[in-house]
Amino acid sequence: MPQAVPALVSPAWLHAHLSAPDVRLIDASWAMPTSGRMCRAEYEAAHLPGAVFFDIDQVAAPAAPKPHTAPSPEIFAKACRALGLGNGQHLVIYDRSGGALAAARVWWMFRLFGHHEVSVLDGGLEAWQALGLPVDDRPVSPSERPFTARLDHTLVRDVRQVLAASRSAQEQIVDARSQERFQALVPEPWNSPRGGHIPGSLNLPHTLLMTGPHGGFAPPEVLRAVFTEAGVDLTRPLIASCGTGVTACVLALGAWLVGKKDVAVYDGSWFEWSRDAGLPVQP
Repeated sequence: MPQAVPALVSPAWLHAHLSAPDVRLIDASWAMPTSGRMCRAEYEAAHLPGAVFFDIDQVAAPAAPKPHTAPSPEIFAKACRALGLGNGQHLVIYDRSGGALAAARVWWMFRLFGHHEVSVLDGGLEAWQALGLPVDDRPVSPSERPFTARLDHTLVRDVRQVLAASRSAQEQIVDARSQERFQALVPEPWNSPRGGHIPGSLNLPHTLLMTGPHGGFAPPEVLRAVFTEAGVDLTRPLIASCGTGVTACVLALGAWLVGKKDVAVYDGSWFEWSRDAGLPVQP
């Protein structure tokens, strides 16, 4: 399905469309558990007018070993309905972590479940506030709306598919973690029992894409150069991976911005791979 809206919107564009009847805002702020941050409390203290809070750790598969594992279509649809997010709306997602960290994850999730009218606010809350645009601390009470979720299998890969890609090299595996984590030079933050990376995978730290103002995305020509310098062939199939499936979505969104719209995400990522002693690891 072709994209009906731009993947990125600017703060100026969003401010001009803030009162549009079909535009809904989502605060997808998220932080590593070790950060000590309370993102919901931060949202309650200051959010974009009318924005609802989307918690990727709550809208997730119940009892899954990995945090924020993508849920079933039924669970996703129920959560969206409760947040007042429905069919036919243009959803604009932002976060306050700099650029599009969990915002990219939520962008991917909506596309995964068939909702293509979704954009990310470039530069997030920081870029919005830098222009002196308004924030609010009033509670948001959304009215439930119909939401239909249909899983797009082309946008996600499981461990068996990633293992096959590693062996055959028919799909490129690109890891969004830092070079130090990719090469097992530093400990993994998720208590992963093994360090290193999936054999044959390429390393493209997601931060290399987020060099625009306020941590937003770099211009398309820079994004394309970054992919090329990492050894990624954007004409070939691509699977994005990372630690737990969050920054992998930054790679997926970055690739979309240069015209590659079929990037799949390995949702289990290194959290899952490192815990299976039967899977090979490359240091």
